[in-house]
Amino acid sequence: MRRQSLRQNERAASPAISTVILTAAGIVMILVAMSYANNILNVKLAQNEFSMSKQFMQTTGQQIDDIAWTVGRTQTVTYSSKFGNLKFQEVALNYTFRVHSSAGWENLTLSGQTGIILYNMPTGSYSMNNKYFERLPTNANSSFLLSSSSSPISQVVCEQKLPMKDGSYLRAVLVPTMRVLTSTVTSTSYFKFYLPDLENGTNLYRSQSITLTGDGISKATRSGVDQVIISVSFPKAASLGFDSSFFNFNSTTVTLNNTSTPRLPSNSIIEFYVGKVIVAIGQV
Repeated sequence: MRRQSLRQNERAASPAISTVILTAAGIVMILVAMSYANNILNVKLAQNEFSMSKQFMQTTGQQIDDIAWTVGRTQTVTYSSKFGNLKFQEVALNYTFRVHSSAGWENLTLSGQTGIILYNMPTGSYSMNNKYFERLPTNANSSFLLSSSSSPISQVVCEQKLPMKDGSYLRAVLVPTMRVLTSTVTSTSYFKFYLPDLENGTNLYRSQSITLTGDGISKATRSGVDQVIISVSFPKAASLGFDSSFFNFNSTTVTLNNTSTPRLPSNSIIEFYVGKVIVAIGQV
């Protein structure tokens, strides 16, 4: 019995059509693989960018420590970003100061209102778990008042808090905090408190940079002091979510007296310094 030729079988596919089908299937698989690889690559790039933003914020904090106490000094810090954006939030923190002496309690009128600098990474580009929180450096004290001469006057907090009214972001945030330095001269104790006051400048967004300018120093001095109370509040908490849980300080009030650490003896002389820093984004 003679075998039927494929050419005579009307149901058989021609070699050309088979080749087209196989080629199309191969192309589809390649495109799917490329899309998957591209998504993985973008996540890795966004992850690396967020890691770099942490370092950028710490570097900016170091620059603020130099600029806040030198009126007229200007410094520009550059960064590179494909996924995230830089933002300045005004009046995010408000520090208030009370001192006690033989004359009683006094509320210092020195302004302690300050803004914060945020690097915002959209969670669609890179995301950690909600409620993720990290304070930098990793061994940083969670108090807003630090007493070492090497302590910074700002902290960097990294977190993902959802929902918030300004959008869904993984953030690296530069937060102005306080430093206190102590000394003793001829049995008299001196306490010097330093706080940077970040104020909004002209944000042109023409470049990926931030320019910091020292714009003045306010000072308040009191003698015969035996107690100091410093409190922090969050004026933008109600509307935007920058509240106590966002900054996550171990306490919103610090009291210095004869039994605290550092110890504040009776008849101490205290000096408060607030250095105003103008923050401009993309101005160069």
